Amino acid sequence: MKKSVYSMCGMCTVRCPIRVESENNKVTWIEGNQHLIGGALCAKGSAGPALMEDSERPHKPLIRVGARGAGQWREADWEEALDYVADKMSAIKDKYGPESMVLSSRGGPWQGLYKAFIHAFGSPNYTNHDCTCGRNTHHASLSINGVGRKGFAYDIKNAKHLVLFGRDMFSALRLAENHQTLDMLENGGRLTYVDVRQTMTGAKATRFFQVRPGTDYALALGVIHQVIKKEYIDKDFLEKYVTGFDQLCEFIKDYTPAWAAKECDVKEKDILAFVEEIGEDRPKVIFHPGWNLARYKDSFYASRAMHILNVLMGNIELKGGLFIPKGAGDAGKKGIRQIDCPKPDIKRGDGVGWEFNHFDKGPGLAHLFFNRMIAEDPYPIKGWIAMRHDPFVGMPDPEKQKQAMDKCDLLVSIDVNYSQFGWYSDVILPESTYLERDTPICQQKGLKPRLTLRRKAIEPIYGTLSSCEIFTQLAGRLGLQETFPFTTMDELWNWQLEPTGYTMADFDEKGFISLSDDPIFHDRDNLDGQFKTPSGKIELMSEKLDNAGLPSLKPFETPEKPEKGMFRLIYGKTAVHTQGHTMNNPLLSELMPTNSLTINTKKAKKLGINEGDLVEIASADRSYCATVAAHISDHIHPEAVFTVHGFGRDIPRQTRSFLAGVADQKLMVGKLDDWDKAGGGVNLCEVFVYVKKSIRNRTRRVEL
Repeated sequence: MKKSVYSMCGMCTVRCPIRVESENNKVTWIEGNQHLIGGALCAKGSAGPALMEDSERPHKPLIRVGARGAGQWREADWEEALDYVADKMSAIKDKYGPESMVLSSRGGPWQGLYKAFIHAFGSPNYTNHDCTCGRNTHHASLSINGVGRKGFAYDIKNAKHLVLFGRDMFSALRLAENHQTLDMLENGGRLTYVDVRQTMTGAKATRFFQVRPGTDYALALGVIHQVIKKEYIDKDFLEKYVTGFDQLCEFIKDYTPAWAAKECDVKEKDILAFVEEIGEDRPKVIFHPGWNLARYKDSFYASRAMHILNVLMGNIELKGGLFIPKGAGDAGKKGIRQIDCPKPDIKRGDGVGWEFNHFDKGPGLAHLFFNRMIAEDPYPIKGWIAMRHDPFVGMPDPEKQKQAMDKCDLLVSIDVNYSQFGWYSDVILPESTYLERDTPICQQKGLKPRLTLRRKAIEPIYGTLSSCEIFTQLAGRLGLQETFPFTTMDELWNWQLEPTGYTMADFDEKGFISLSDDPIFHDRDNLDGQFKTPSGKIELMSEKLDNAGLPSLKPFETPEKPEKGMFRLIYGKTAVHTQGHTMNNPLLSELMPTNSLTINTKKAKKLGINEGDLVEIASADRSYCATVAAHISDHIHPEAVFTVHGFGRDIPRQTRSFLAGVADQKLMVGKLDDWDKAGGGVNLCEVFVYVKKSIRNRTRRVEL
């Protein structure tokens, strides 16, 4: 039987809209949704069927029978596995209290489901991966605009100039955003890219700054100085909606382009020329405030500087600038219902909301759990459920994490693949692939808001369940039916849509329900109430930061230089893989079976390293060392080396990725405790490593 469904890709967290064809329960075709992204699909999206048919993913629930991490498992049916988890959770709740359970996830539009589950259980401890991704950006936006990082979006297609600091968008691949950027460039727009190395994005840029590692903030300060000096600002916007401009002018006066050029290892004339360009292109200039800004100790302030530059340009809520994403209410429609449960009035186990009051309490900060787990302060943490989240790959120093996890009586991994955390867990509950599962309906805000969902193209080919089924069945065993009363997805969908007047049939034509035919902009002369700060205005000087004893405008500190024989480690993405999720994919592993280490040409020559030579890279304390091939490039700063994140896996059942490459997070020894006190993010690029040529090179230099 042939079938065609609109759905949503799950090969990465972008979740591009797709259309899937199948016949006799086998996927025969995948393409991007023609109505939204013109049929486009990346390599990862095309490899979806390989994920589904992969014999090296867990096919049934597994319960550990040996020591943690030893890889000794027995298969169980779902009844036994879910009973096992529920019994363990109940025992923890009875002995230590419900707050002794933590649930972490990769976030996304369905994280409300996971939050509702752990909150209904009685624990406040929901967290996600964001401490190693966008938390600095999120808190930077909150401190200035009063809304989080998703409180603004970007009309890139109609911009005249897009400025990206380290956001390698053509490797991270958000297809709709990539198309908008290419359209902007084709229309004569400009792209400025700032990074320590040249990338796919930098190659498409009209201006590229290769800066010294750790100096993004310095460059931004130099640009702010010159923008104010040249009066390339929107005075009316500043006067109406912004506080703290005079303090900014006083702070910025010594941060000249000449100073920034020296700090960043770039030319002053290039900074001056860049400012002239944005002066010409304003207000349709977008300074992207960052995405994965868990990098340097001042990344929070670098992101604040990007927001400040947007404010100075006056580019908010206009075509070609930043806009406030609109939802159903803005379109004059009623919104969908969502599964929800109030958060218990109990202290979070990571200290967010009582010790750290300036951070968003929503997902807290995952890295702050570990020391508290070891110390059992403020209470014991005895269980951790990781929903499509791999802390051992996503966060630094997995050996330190294991010390904390060993305090737990229960570790559960819910994932499509074996994860490093899952391999160390007590129970693996295998989730169906995105092609085999339905999801709740979600709202996608934007200039044209819409409703969408993921619909399964085929029935699961192995003994797996969707996350919705897993949590609903666990909830039933734990007496949480009031929060999860639905037995089928049809019941849930109909309940969600009931207030809206739409039905499931309205998704059939395009795979989504459009809530507005035309772009929705707020009246730019009446933005009062849009900025959720204490003053109701955009605050360049943050009251929340002041109350926390933190500066709103932090003086720049010159970054530390690596010692002889050492380099600053920089990690990043590739267009072929998704973080640590796809390294064992049968198709993608062929395209990129391992990572390498990029080294500056002059530095490599001094070390006697040639292209393709094996090199040894070791952590600062030498507790972890790996051997990988070297890639030599003129286009990386001499102080840095670069590798793609996600490799160095040691799960024997994943034969394609087993021991392939270097795991950058294992080189980050001690970095769980090195984090941004203002933004909350982990300082993942404040890591120095030893690099030398390996004795394992096959070329013999001495003839025997």
